Amino acid sequence: MVDGTGSGPIRDAAILIEGERIVAAGRSADIGMPDGARVIEAPAATAIPGLVDVHVHLSYSGSPDKRAFRAELVEMSYPLVALRAAENARNTLLHGFTSVRDMHAPGGTIIDLRDAVNRGYVEGPRIKACGMGLTVTGGHMDQPGWGDHASFLDMTYPCDGPIAFRAGVRAQLKRGADFIKLNPCVSFRKDPDTKPYRFEMNIDEIRAACEEAHEQGVHVGAHTSGGPPLRAAIEAGCDTVEHAHWIDDATLELMVKRGTYLVPTLLVNKTSSAAAAADPETPRGSKRWAELSEKAMWERLDRARRAGVKVAAGSDAGFMLEHGTTNAGEIELLVEGGYSPLEAICAATATGADILEIDAGRLIAGKLADIVLVSGDPLVDISVLRRRENLRVFKGGREVRAPAA
Repeated sequence: MVDGTGSGPIRDAAILIEGERIVAAGRSADIGMPDGARVIEAPAATAIPGLVDVHVHLSYSGSPDKRAFRAELVEMSYPLVALRAAENARNTLLHGFTSVRDMHAPGGTIIDLRDAVNRGYVEGPRIKACGMGLTVTGGHMDQPGWGDHASFLDMTYPCDGPIAFRAGVRAQLKRGADFIKLNPCVSFRKDPDTKPYRFEMNIDEIRAACEEAHEQGVHVGAHTSGGPPLRAAIEAGCDTVEHAHWIDDATLELMVKRGTYLVPTLLVNKTSSAAAAADPETPRGSKRWAELSEKAMWERLDRARRAGVKVAAGSDAGFMLEHGTTNAGEIELLVEGGYSPLEAICAATATGADILEIDAGRLIAGKLADIVLVSGDPLVDISVLRRRENLRVFKGGREVRAPAA
């Protein structure tokens, strides 16, 4: 058993579950066999906490065609988007991810999916949803390029000015959002060798949104690239920074001091960089940015690990990455980037659960019984987590079963 606390593995382990929670976990000799207990034998398996992906987009298909990320929504109503998202959520759960954080969806599709899962209408992981991410007019999540005659309802949520961002926070929380997503800092591809990032929101806007979110008791996740805009987002109060390719040592120290989490999204960075390099239509500046960002993400990850920054696993599944089949690739890349398999599993369980503020992520008494029984030993071969046939998934003490063929 790898319990998610960072402690070494426990051999000949047992987990005692009552209802949806863990009563005891440890050496089987210490726990014993209560009268009337139903036994699930897994002599060749490793028990780990249910996996947590803190950066997904369940409403999107994960098509490798980058253009499909927004174009597909032109042909789909939001009810259909929500139904497809339910299938994406189920696939994610079957691949061992019992909890996810959704980082933007049109309308209230994933807020409603969360409620449907919680009420038992459909099966899926525990979901924390931001509703729509907040962006400036023409920003990262309100991109131009549509015809003048085209307009879309609730696909994005642009705001301009501190008052508008406060109102945006209130609007998403009124709709039922669990947290707030901001886009304070974006990539800049005009001259990436000298300036690969720029402010999207201004500092007063970032601060106003964070103050409003924190006043209402929710955290803020921030799409970032790096440099001074990244530091400003942290200083303003953003609780997690996503992507964040370029971070200097002083900013890493600030993250440790503030308890800010890093979600490096290695898999989507690597995937999109490869796609940019292979596409002859990619502008030269974008190709160069992709090249520089992939180099920076590894160097940044190493320094973040050594500095003691809290790192969580977030794949960005939904953007050029299929749901379920790819999520665990982020854990593999954490190992490739210098984390031990034990550290990577903790990043994808306990740390993720802490961000989501859910009572899971560790196999200890009192926690929710979200458990994955893995055929084999992920501490020896982390790639075993990627293959669904290796996994028996339990959410709240109940085994999740794939639909009959």
